[in-house]
Amino acid sequence: MNKRVVLLAGLVGCGVFTSQADDWPQFRGPSRDAISKEKGLKKEWPEGGPKLVWQIKDVAEGWGAPAVSGETVYLLGNRGIEAESVSAYKTSDGSQVWSTKIGAVGKPNQQPKYPGARSTPTIDHGVAYAFGSDGDLAALDAKGGAVKWKKNVRTDFGGESGTWAYSESPLVDGDNIVVTPGKATATVIALNKNTGAEVWRCAIPEGDLAAYGSAIVVDFGGIKQYVTVIQNGMVGIDAHSGKLLWRYARAGKGSPAYIPTPVAKDGIIYTGGARTGGGAVKLKVVEGDKVSAEELYFDTKLPTAIGGSVLVGDTLYGTTASGLNAVEFATGKVKWQDKSVGVGSLLFADGNLILHSEEGQVALVEANPDSYKEKGRFTPKDAPARTGGAKTWAYPALANSQLYLHEGNSLWRYDLK
Repeated sequence: MNKRVVLLAGLVGCGVFTSQADDWPQFRGPSRDAISKEKGLKKEWPEGGPKLVWQIKDVAEGWGAPAVSGETVYLLGNRGIEAESVSAYKTSDGSQVWSTKIGAVGKPNQQPKYPGARSTPTIDHGVAYAFGSDGDLAALDAKGGAVKWKKNVRTDFGGESGTWAYSESPLVDGDNIVVTPGKATATVIALNKNTGAEVWRCAIPEGDLAAYGSAIVVDFGGIKQYVTVIQNGMVGIDAHSGKLLWRYARAGKGSPAYIPTPVAKDGIIYTGGARTGGGAVKLKVVEGDKVSAEELYFDTKLPTAIGGSVLVGDTLYGTTASGLNAVEFATGKVKWQDKSVGVGSLLFADGNLILHSEEGQVALVEANPDSYKEKGRFTPKDAPARTGGAKTWAYPALANSQLYLHEGNSLWRYDLK
């Protein structure tokens, strides 16, 4: 048995999956909205939480979330500041399959000082795409880890990140891979996912630095666009040409950490920035391929936490310093608020929210627009000590009824069947 893996007796064999229908192959899940379509999960958790299948205690550190495809878990992490690597582990027992260095840690002297890997690999058709904190964008063979192509957005495109280095998880859409170098030369770019060749670049004159969210695809009025955040605002970019369509500055302007990935439905797009507030815009096709984004609402009390928000039906769930909030998506009206487990990241599956708090607790909460109903909570076994003010910032991942959590140098798999 691999000595790096702590296994609970009798549970080793229950992690071999043949179906890929319920994979979690990228940041925030199959559709980048933190929603799982799985059914048949536990409706309540026992005291102490669901069954722990295994825990790995020496994965590379960082704040990236796991990605799961087939029988493999992928994680971007760092050992020290010289080596930032993508590693692959078996879902069955947590043993390492391969590990490939893609670069060093970006901006190691950042203040406050939280240097480390911070994004999630994207797995697409046998390739693992990873974006390192120093701007290294790499395409790796998902089975063996061999590098297929590699770019650095700082040296190749003149990009620059914000204070805490690059944190974006790459978006793969068709043949495009989309990331945000930042600055005026190539603020947002699309490359060919097979070769790394440039498809287009969106050069925004203001030259905003890259922020910390990740791009999503929005189809509205017959126009397909990529929506992402840069230092001073949220932008919509034509997916085919790279043309800047619109910009919404209020939530990002002046924020020291513009982090949450946008949430969209029916032409409404929600965004939020730390110390500013949360707001939504309503898209409108003005004429031809011209699109406007008009503010629908904005409030300093709406969700802006690192852990993002999830839209279930007509209700947006996300956290603030006061805890978990349920918000009417169309109006921004707060329906209820509960301290829950505090600030954290979340996903939705089978009628419930799963929250992983910045303090390390995990809670199961009914996605109920009328009131807070908790179905259980636990603290992951043998969690590593936090140092230097760092918190639990990695998002949870759910694949094939298994919950994967990452914190520091530990990776856990819990059975939710």
